Amino acid sequence: ETNTLPFHPFEMQQGDILRMEKEHQVLKEQLKEAQEKYEQLESRSLEEIGALKELLKKSVEETEVSKNELDWLHQDLEIKVKKWQQEKKENQENLKALRNTAKKHTDTNDRYSKTIDEKEKQYNTYLNTYLETSNKLANEKVKLEELIKKSQDDCQECVKRAVKAEMSVLKNWKETEACKLNGIAANAEANLRVLKSWSSSASAAPKLKSQIDSWEIFISNVKKQLEKVEAEYEEKIQMVENGVRNCLAKMETVDLPSP
Repeated sequence: ETNTLPFHPFEMQQGDILRMEKEHQVLKEQLKEAQEKYEQLESRSLEEIGALKELLKKSVEETEVSKNELDWLHQDLEIKVKKWQQEKKENQENLKALRNTAKKHTDTNDRYSKTIDEKEKQYNTYLNTYLETSNKLANEKVKLEELIKKSQDDCQECVKRAVKAEMSVLKNWKETEACKLNGIAANAEANLRVLKSWSSSASAAPKLKSQIDSWEIFISNVKKQLEKVEAEYEEKIQMVENGVRNCLAKMETVDLPSP
């Protein structure tokens, strides 16, 4: 809540108001000193005039002091009176100038005070608006956080469902391929048994030996392919279960030509 508004138009530079207040205080002190000096000069002048009058009275009572001396005293008195009047005039002018300066600073201070009051009201208005907006945004933030949490929970649930679905598809593909290969192997084994039963006669055995060997090799290849398919599908299922994505791809099996 620190005031970050620019100093203008209150201050041309930072500290102008404080500096003017200090100058105002200095002018007050100078005014006070001038008044005291004026009073001292007035008191001293009155004392000097009184002393001179007493001296003049004494000179008259003592009967005729020398005229030259009396003239000198009058001249001295006039000089001192003129000097005192000059000093009084200067002090009055200085006092008047100080009062004008003090009035000017007082008017300026009043003007700044009014401006500060207006800006303070404006600041309070902005502060209330800010607090209102901040509370509104805080409420919206809470709602958004709740929505985000719900979305994350939904996303986790969807991921779990997707993993289960992918694993189910891979298992179905595995079982389908295994069933297909097992069927091929079962048919081949049935054919092999028939051939072996025919080869029991000595006359047919040499002719059927090559076919029996071919069927045995074919059955071995089918079983190898079955083991390979099952192993690869199990690997894919394990990867999906561990969180690996983009594993849902059907394996391409080689169709083995039967003998």
